[in-house]
Amino acid sequence: MEFSSLVFLFAYLPLTLLIYYIVPRKGRNIFLFFVNLLFYGWGEPMLVLLMVFNVAFNYAGGYLVDRYRDNPTNKKIFLILTCALDVGILAVFKYLGMIVETINLLPFPDITVPQISLPIGISFYTFQTMSYVIDVYRDDAPVSKNFINFGTYVALFPQLIAGPIVRYRDVAEQLIHRRETMALFTKGVKLFCVGLAKKMLIANPMGMLTEQIFAGQNNGVLGTWIGMISFTFQIYFDFSGYSDMACGLGNMLGFEFLKNFNYPYISKSITDFWRRWHISLSSWFKEYVYIPLGGNRKGVPRQIVNLLVVWGLTGLWHGASYNFMLWGLYYGLLLILEKFVLKKYLDRLPSAVQHIYTLIIVVIGWGLFYFTDINQLLGFLGSLFNFSDGLCGEQALTAILSYLPLMVIAGVASTPLGAKLYAKVSGKRWVWIAEALFCVAVLLLSTAALVSDSYNPFIYFRF
Repeated sequence: MEFSSLVFLFAYLPLTLLIYYIVPRKGRNIFLFFVNLLFYGWGEPMLVLLMVFNVAFNYAGGYLVDRYRDNPTNKKIFLILTCALDVGILAVFKYLGMIVETINLLPFPDITVPQISLPIGISFYTFQTMSYVIDVYRDDAPVSKNFINFGTYVALFPQLIAGPIVRYRDVAEQLIHRRETMALFTKGVKLFCVGLAKKMLIANPMGMLTEQIFAGQNNGVLGTWIGMISFTFQIYFDFSGYSDMACGLGNMLGFEFLKNFNYPYISKSITDFWRRWHISLSSWFKEYVYIPLGGNRKGVPRQIVNLLVVWGLTGLWHGASYNFMLWGLYYGLLLILEKFVLKKYLDRLPSAVQHIYTLIIVVIGWGLFYFTDINQLLGFLGSLFNFSDGLCGEQALTAILSYLPLMVIAGVASTPLGAKLYAKVSGKRWVWIAEALFCVAVLLLSTAALVSDSYNPFIYFRF
């Protein structure tokens, strides 16, 4: 089930909230656990079995790690076994096909490539459960002694399918002692509507523009750049929109999740960009991969290796395709260059130049992300600077002009300008009227778009 669907907006969500607030407080996690499974298994009931199995063995793994905390050897064995099973399941469902295809590149093997459908959100909830067991091992999080509470954490529908990646230690107290308030609920409704507007009113139209441009031939240099800029807007408003909706839904249920995006397109360096984009994923890799590998504590050569490992894995996390690995290593190399070579020069440049430098790199990077076929990717990279095809193709120009006002809106909405203006008027008596009108307008416009079938699933569902 998707947030941006009529079934969710007008059936699942209202009924869930109504029953949730009717159920006595002690029974709310039980209700949430089962309604989470309904959300996840909607359309594919077999996925529920995988989810329950994941919850059960990670719950058992955390319990065993905690039970043998005075026996370092056994404690470590149970940690390794649990994490190995997590990674193994993820590898089978997500990477087995890629592994077999890679083996088939050798001269002799001719193995049939398995066709395994990818369970939605498996990358997200696998990282959550792994972080739980690791944190229990490190004594950074309390062990969960209630299976239902732990299952509620893993399968919590607001952030289940596309994040943010919520660590158990950040919500452990909320799972037991959260207090739902009208102020928090209202905040959640507004945040959900902001996310819905990002998805339905900006991300989806930008996706249509991207498809129109790259479906054509001879787009020209400008057409190619605008096509990828539109995807740059699409993926930001799509993913940050989902995160806003997830956090808003969490607020409606009494939870507070950490922020996942902080206006990444205002960054003045690639380092700054990755402090602002998909913050929960960057934090996860830093805490559970980079630092355990040694971080920056074992000299520059080892630090460079650690960064390449982390960014190679970051790319691979996004998908079982070589373009994602290339995308991850692209950023790894750029971050290494910034840290050890470019930083002192970048700091001397005017802010506008730093910003333009960052955006150019990010837009090119999204090209590596968008084109899964290597030949298409090479063609795209060549057309970025190939003026022999002209400045802008006729078909591309027509599409760009029709979407130009929305691109301007997307550019402004990518900055904190709106938030700053809202902060100035948020204390006014009349502002609640504007907020209510905004929420109603977003719901009506989004419903109209859904009825016309002019929407596409969230981009990060495939990861």
